[in-house]
Amino acid sequence: MASTADFRNGLTFEYDGDIMQLVEFQHVKPGKGGAFVRTKIKSLTTGKVLSPTFRSGEKIEIMRVEIRKMQYLYAEGDSLVFMDQENYEQIYLPKKVAEDEIKYLKEGDEVKILFHEDRALGLELPFFMEFKIVQTEPGVKGDTVAGSGKPATLETGAVVQVPFFIEIGEVIRVDTRTGEYMERVKG
Repeated sequence: MASTADFRNGLTFEYDGDIMQLVEFQHVKPGKGGAFVRTKIKSLTTGKVLSPTFRSGEKIEIMRVEIRKMQYLYAEGDSLVFMDQENYEQIYLPKKVAEDEIKYLKEGDEVKILFHEDRALGLELPFFMEFKIVQTEPGVKGDTVAGSGKPATLETGAVVQVPFFIEIGEVIRVDTRTGEYMERVKG
C-alpha cells in the first residue's frame, strides 16, 4: 500500500476496480479544512480520463506494470499491431487505449508497451519524435510576429503549430506529450 504522498506522474494504481495511470496531480492545502490532491488519471484498460480528488494521505494500491519495447507494425480494424523484437511475438492493442498517442505513430517506430499480468494495457511514445511536414501554408516574408505560427500537418496526420519559416518537406522534432513543435531537424 502507498499513499498520496507517493504520487508521481506515470504511477500505476488500482482505482474503482480499474488500472489507472496518474497523468498529473496537484497538492492543495486550503486555508480551512484538510489538504487534498487534485488528479488527472487515465484508465489503462478503456482510455477514459477521470479527475478525482484524494484526501491527503489516502491509501492507494500500486499496480506493478511491466514495460516491453516493441515495434509498431500497422493498424488492423480497431487494433494496433506491435511486434516484440526479441521473440517476434505480435500483440494487438485496442485503438481506444492509445487514442492520444496514435496520431504520432509511424510504421516501424519503437515504443514501450505497458503490460499487467501478460495483458497489454497501453503504450508510451518517446518524448521527442521527428516527423516530415506534408502540408502547411507557405511563409510570408517579414511575417515573424513573436508567439505566432501556422498549422502544419505531419506525415502521420497530426496537426501542430509551427513557426512561419517551416516549409513542406522539412523534418521537425515534436514533443509527443504536449504536441508542441520543438525545433527543425537539420537534414
